[in-house]
Amino acid sequence: MTGISDRFADFLTTYTKSVILVTLVLTVAIGAGITGVEQQSNTQQFESDSPEATAQTFIDENMTVDEGGNTTLLQVLQQRDDVLTKEAINESLTLQQEIVAREELTQTFADERAVFGYANVIGSAAFRQQTGDNATAGQPSLEQQRQAVLDLEEGELESIVTDVFGENAESEVLGLMPASFEPGDTTSESGLTVFRQQLDEEVQNPNSFPPELTDAQLEIRSIANDQPSEYAVFGTGILGEEIGQSLGDSGGIVGPLALLFVVVALTVAYRDLLDIVLGVVGIIAVLVWTFGFMGWAGVAFNQLLLAVPVLLIGLSIDYAIHVFMRYREQRTEADGETGTRRSMALALAGVGAALVWVTATAALGFLANLTSPIGPLQDFGIVSAFGVLSALVIFGGLIPALKISIDGFLEARGFDRQKRAFGTGESLFSRLLAGGAMAAQRFPVVVVVLALVLSLGGAFGATQVDTSFDETDFLADSPPGWTQSLPGPMAPGTYEVSDDIQSIGDSFQQQDNEAEILIRGNVTDEQVLTWLDGASTEAAGEGDTEKLDTLFVGAGGPDIQSPLSLMRQTAAEADELEMVDPGQRTEQQNATLAFASSFEQAGGSADTVPDSNIETLYSDLLSADPQAAGFIHQTDDGEYDALRVQFGVPGNAAINEVAEDNRAFSEFVESESGGALNAVSAGDQVIFANVQDDLLSTVIQGLIITLVSVFIFLSLAYRLTGNPASLGVVTLVPVALAVTWILGSMWLLNIPFNTLTGTITSLTVGLGIAYSIHISSRYELELRRQGDVWKAMNTTVTGTGGALLGSAATTVGGFGTLAFAILPILRQFGIITGLTIIYAFLASVFVLPSLLALWTRYFGPTGYFPGDEDTPDESDTATGEEQPAADGGTEMQ
Repeated sequence: MTGISDRFADFLTTYTKSVILVTLVLTVAIGAGITGVEQQSNTQQFESDSPEATAQTFIDENMTVDEGGNTTLLQVLQQRDDVLTKEAINESLTLQQEIVAREELTQTFADERAVFGYANVIGSAAFRQQTGDNATAGQPSLEQQRQAVLDLEEGELESIVTDVFGENAESEVLGLMPASFEPGDTTSESGLTVFRQQLDEEVQNPNSFPPELTDAQLEIRSIANDQPSEYAVFGTGILGEEIGQSLGDSGGIVGPLALLFVVVALTVAYRDLLDIVLGVVGIIAVLVWTFGFMGWAGVAFNQLLLAVPVLLIGLSIDYAIHVFMRYREQRTEADGETGTRRSMALALAGVGAALVWVTATAALGFLANLTSPIGPLQDFGIVSAFGVLSALVIFGGLIPALKISIDGFLEARGFDRQKRAFGTGESLFSRLLAGGAMAAQRFPVVVVVLALVLSLGGAFGATQVDTSFDETDFLADSPPGWTQSLPGPMAPGTYEVSDDIQSIGDSFQQQDNEAEILIRGNVTDEQVLTWLDGASTEAAGEGDTEKLDTLFVGAGGPDIQSPLSLMRQTAAEADELEMVDPGQRTEQQNATLAFASSFEQAGGSADTVPDSNIETLYSDLLSADPQAAGFIHQTDDGEYDALRVQFGVPGNAAINEVAEDNRAFSEFVESESGGALNAVSAGDQVIFANVQDDLLSTVIQGLIITLVSVFIFLSLAYRLTGNPASLGVVTLVPVALAVTWILGSMWLLNIPFNTLTGTITSLTVGLGIAYSIHISSRYELELRRQGDVWKAMNTTVTGTGGALLGSAATTVGGFGTLAFAILPILRQFGIITGLTIIYAFLASVFVLPSLLALWTRYFGPTGYFPGDEDTPDESDTATGEEQPAADGGTEMQ
């Protein structure tokens, strides 16, 4: 292995111009793929195949209404001490007037009931009371409503409010008031207004939401924010806009800050302008290779991959520091007598094998994510692994070649390019680092026991860590005030939807926030509606079971929609149509009356369930209400094969709780039908809950696969280089300890496993093993070179430990910049990854020396402890020509 490293290092340092040319050509060729990188920010990319996802796909493709029924809602929630005052109602109606006066906004509205709010209900009732117009047809204008409200006496207003929001009010009207509102109340702290916008087709992906509708929603929010009351505004367009915008804004803040920190940190570590510039050039080249690869491979840039540049910056710094510091050590040891080319050859031959091992083990850690069923996690693993390989090529080839050429050029002109390595000499850092060697000499067992005790606590904490996946994970918080002073490209946009979702979710349903159930089987059985009614009764807590915790119960009662509920609503509409002149009725009104007759003949009413002529009821209902196609599926052959049930859930309900209740409702359906029906839970909540389960399995599988693969690799690598395989086990132990520490810290910091932190176990192994490999490899070398365990240990922790300290400090700082990201998920990832690096460094510098001391005494080569009767093999310590070692420094032959 040493011979291979020696020859390869000699080749790289001899043909520097060729190395520079080839790597630059490759950089240009691979970097050309950057133009093909696309951005993807929707949450659907995280979904995996499952029966629930298949059911949702069926609903999306077959049970959506296309004939003018595709609309999207914009919810505008007014909040103040009491919205049921003349002042507040007038403000709401005035706001609507300002909005509908804007043609660019109204052209996005639906043709029917474009605006419907609590203030309209009151205003219309006031207008009819004052004019004596009690007709049900027609809607007074906004100005007529507003003026009618202003003309009311206080007692008259309370009377109208009590009437329109009383016990007999429709559920749709009561749905405009918060869940805490009791029918008949005359005060409320919030009231809802809904704007209905027209869609040409059903939109499932927020990224494909029509931009003109998004612009209209943002403008309406801007107008609402100028009003005296507080407003929370939520719509699909706003949601998609802020998710997509947050990705670019976070990168715009984090990227420059990370680069700035790296430059400052490298200044402290290198204390040399040329080395700083070379380090930054190398980092840029690594990023160009990585993003170019993404373009050529067709990998879209998503929220997870935002962490990859920061990750690669940290690894690049690690590679750069080890190469540069080992090069400086070689020059310092030779006292300037060895030229730049020879010194770099010795440095690369010494540290090169360790860097290759680090690259291989880090890549194994990242590639463990390929076992995950979540697509973006697989992309994260592939891109990260390629990025690590790129760092090896750039900092093992291009940067050393440039360093040799530039240093040689400057020294030929009288410039002294000899610098001291960071952490060596009689510095404060070297004395601190020597503490690990001192502890290994005096009380190694105590150190190991303390580390194990901490790991036991961490292991317990690991079992308590939650798993989270929610669309709100990707919503940015409102940026802090200082970000507004950032220069244009770095200044973030406006973020309100996260707070607005919370406000609406506390008391109202969000748009499209219903739980879905797809029902297959004998859906035309005469008892099918009875079964659905029984399941709904159980879900609402009106049977033998308690109410489902997440079932939304508004002022109008439990929100459950099914074919039976649609039938009852349609039949109720027929009562008003009876008063319309038969000659004036429309075709659909006649169909409604016909359905009401069929419904009654089948035994149906507001309190009873029809139990005959089910197929006729389905047919008549679809004729009377085309929207029923969203709940009853008819095949091209005219057969009925599927039904759909929805129940509303609060906007702030936990995903796993909604999924649990959804599955419980499905079980109610199957139980009531005696197995005649097959009910499959669907909807975003269930699918997202599946993603949470996939995340947890990713954490467990990734950790096991990474540990096993790294263990096998290190054992074989050490064995092939003439060392016991047990040294690979010892090298891996500190990393395993660090894994438990980081999981325990996640529990203490209340950070869940999410799409980013779910990679932390494989990432801890992938990054942490680098520190252990450098320490173990250098120790094994110095042990053979110096023939004394304590001298070897001290040289290792002060020499290699110094480079590790510089690497850890810059990497932690680089990831620390993620704390400035406006996405909470990125901030959490930055914090937890920074702790990962700290733990890996501490375990390597302060725990691993004690493990190595115990390994040397009981499992390693003999004769290296003072006073040992056996002496090391002369072949290990013989003097002679200095040869490059496989892992760092030089070995004496």
